Amino acid sequence: MALTIHSDEHYMREALKQAAIAAEQGEIPVGAVVVANNTIIARAYNQTEALGDPTAHAEMLALTSATNFLGTKYLSDCSLYVTLEPCGMCAGALYWSQLGKLVYAAADDKRGFMTINPAMLHPKTKIVRGPFAEEAGQIVTTFFKRLRDK
Repeated sequence: MALTIHSDEHYMREALKQAAIAAEQGEIPVGAVVVANNTIIARAYNQTEALGDPTAHAEMLALTSATNFLGTKYLSDCSLYVTLEPCGMCAGALYWSQLGKLVYAAADDKRGFMTINPAMLHPKTKIVRGPFAEEAGQIVTTFFKRLRDK
């Protein structure tokens, strides 16, 4: 698959880099980037352990960074690329930000918003599933296997 600079695959690769940082720091390996006008304006990874904050998911941190960067609470012209399907909490935040497009790699069959209610996102939010789903899922699977093996 050829990667171009302004493709979903390119931006998801950037999110995967953030997930790798999370894994190195002992966090659940989820990474996210927010893109506006073909430019990454926010990068984040899970930091719930480091910050002692159960809301410090990659998506939440990326949203906060992006809204601060843009000076607005609405991200209707932005895309969020995240390596794992957002949970219900994150989907609620995405709804309120009126995110334009959500691209997630791996599905989360236990805690993902699609399991809870697929309509949790804003009705205008476009959803794209699957770029690098296998790779992103393997990162999470490997992380939890290492925890169990300790």
